[in-house]
Amino acid sequence: MTFTEWFIFFLVVQVIHFAGTWKLYQKAGRKAWEAMIPIYNAVILMKIIHRPWWWVILLFIPIVNLIMFPVIWVETLRSFGRKSTADTWLAILTLGFYIYYINYTQDVKHVKDRNLKPATTAGEWVSSILFAVVAATIVHGYLMQPFTIPTSSLEKTLLVGDYLFVSKFHYGARIPQTPIAFPMVHDTIPVAGIKSYSTEPQVPYLRLPGFEEVKKNDIVVFNWPVDTVNAFQQYGDGKYYHKPIDKKSNYVKRCVAVAGDSLEIIEGKVFINGKQLQLSERAKPQYSYEGTTDGQQLNAQYMYQMYDITDGFYFNSATNEFVISALTEETAQRLRNNPYIKSLERRIYPEEQKSASLFPNDNKKRYNLDYFGPIYIPEEGKTVAITPESLPFYRRIIEVYEGSEMGIDNTISLNGTQVLLNGKPIESYTFKQNYYWMMGDNRHNSEDSRSWGYVPYNHVVGKPVFIWFSKDKYASGFFDGIRWDRMFTTVKGDGKPVSYLPYFLILVVIFFGFNYFRKRKKSDS
Repeated sequence: MTFTEWFIFFLVVQVIHFAGTWKLYQKAGRKAWEAMIPIYNAVILMKIIHRPWWWVILLFIPIVNLIMFPVIWVETLRSFGRKSTADTWLAILTLGFYIYYINYTQDVKHVKDRNLKPATTAGEWVSSILFAVVAATIVHGYLMQPFTIPTSSLEKTLLVGDYLFVSKFHYGARIPQTPIAFPMVHDTIPVAGIKSYSTEPQVPYLRLPGFEEVKKNDIVVFNWPVDTVNAFQQYGDGKYYHKPIDKKSNYVKRCVAVAGDSLEIIEGKVFINGKQLQLSERAKPQYSYEGTTDGQQLNAQYMYQMYDITDGFYFNSATNEFVISALTEETAQRLRNNPYIKSLERRIYPEEQKSASLFPNDNKKRYNLDYFGPIYIPEEGKTVAITPESLPFYRRIIEVYEGSEMGIDNTISLNGTQVLLNGKPIESYTFKQNYYWMMGDNRHNSEDSRSWGYVPYNHVVGKPVFIWFSKDKYASGFFDGIRWDRMFTTVKGDGKPVSYLPYFLILVVIFFGFNYFRKRKKSDS
């Protein structure tokens, strides 16, 4: 839906509200016309039902309003003496239209001094749970979202088993584009394994102001741009789903190039605008290595315990050759000093060895993981030439990211050497948003922009800022596997991460101690 369509929908809702409540407004001592004025009518309604004015704000927050509307319907009925269980269920099951029946057929009176406390313990629990869900949904959607590191693409920087808090306000929180969805879950309802949202309607893309922009070296959580995977773990049914942007799978990678940059990878090293990218101090890039021993047998357990190799170790006992999927240069040097190691070399794909599976997935432009580009990262407002040679780089941008996902029907075709957009010749294109190049620090074992290309700005979710828990999947016992030194550490910063867990525990003890003595003093008095 476009902004115009949403505005029309908003006006229709106002008409429906006026038609179903104007008599109730009069019975509450208000004027009938007050039920007609948008927003103002909601403020007056809050006065009628004896609820705070800021509830009106909750009615305009997607997903939260799905909880608030039924609450408002029930509260309206109770403010006019209709508080039976049957009245409550009729309000919810008729989507509020039961109020029409009360408005036009029942002689009800406004209860001016209604007791707002739930009449039963069950009612009090329901009320508490509803508003806990509302508060959590607001925090989850606009401030902080929990996130788990599922893969090793950023291993040694962010580890498999790290539990993060992702800030949505650093880059600016997005207004949820899918307004009808189960709160606080992503694309699937846990346990049930079913879709958690309705694809229609869709809210136009809108992002609240942030206080910083995505920068090179930032670790970023974003929606996987090409996510049309088999949904809800029902693998094998042959079905694929085109998800709304905010319901695409969440990925986390490092931003190595921003809009306007030119990127090239040479021998596995990233170059931006002709200069090698200087990674932050905590970044730990890893590469694949291969080597031989002097005959000594090595196993994965030994390599994990001695060298923290977690991403795959393969040893051929017949030839004494081994392959390490991911290794930092610092650890590689340590390993070379091992007397058992006869040779150790970093794997580098030859420049002439091409891979058709990498972006832009074109027979004429084939790269590999270690030799890639040069490639331009599109910038909002910049114009590029569109030719049959450049088209593979920008086709998805024009047709999808700035086409169908923005409600625009863009179709690219070729007529000989002429590129056609919606049947008309096109020689250039001006980008409507910024794009980014995201890569994993695990250079040889990361599905990233080298596989599927650019990440649009409207796919950016947030910035990981804090590790609140970390569990080593290789450990046998639960408590043995807790990485205590990583708990309550920041993601960004220089030097070795410092855990703030002791300070947190001290604050908890102080809080509960203060609360205990305060209650005891109050009880004694």
